[in-house]
Amino acid sequence: MAGKSRAKVTRVWLWRWRRSPLRRRSDRAEAWIVLGTWLLALLGAVLAGVATAEAMEQGMAENRAQTRAVSAVLTEDATESDTGTDLGPVWVKVRWTDANGGSHTDRTKADADATAGTTVTVWVNREDELVSKPVAPSEARRQAAAGGMLVALGAGTGLLVAGRLPRALLERRRLAAWQAEWERVGPGWRKRMLG
Repeated sequence: MAGKSRAKVTRVWLWRWRRSPLRRRSDRAEAWIVLGTWLLALLGAVLAGVATAEAMEQGMAENRAQTRAVSAVLTEDATESDTGTDLGPVWVKVRWTDANGGSHTDRTKADADATAGTTVTVWVNREDELVSKPVAPSEARRQAAAGGMLVALGAGTGLLVAGRLPRALLERRRLAAWQAEWERVGPGWRKRMLG
């Protein structure tokens, strides 16, 4: 490296905020845009994430409140799936009685080796229709937190990307101003250099 010299580049932090004769109005405007964008992205991400998490957790709590577990009886033997190798849950017909004594039938999943007459627990809504088992409170908190973080990340990223638009417009104006200035000053420089 004897013949090559490297120029050390010193980065000046917050240069748009410092007093300098080289700083333009557009530099100050860009500094405010960057600051505002980051603050808005941070605040927007937090608010969107918290609102989403709360809405998800509330929705799952309402779902838990509107469902209840009931005992149901298999009305047929559970059989293996079409492949003949799956010993996991299979769809089977069940019957249960509602609070008013009415009988209901539907299909639910049960173990492949379950026989007719086996009692299983199913979940029903207020209309006594079969529904999925509601999410437990601890799992609901985890899902709500994960959903909130994803929404926060998306909202923050979206706001940061949106903040690039005014900066791009400023850059376009700056380049147009430089071009106009060069067209005014450039011919005089060329004459001095050539002549």
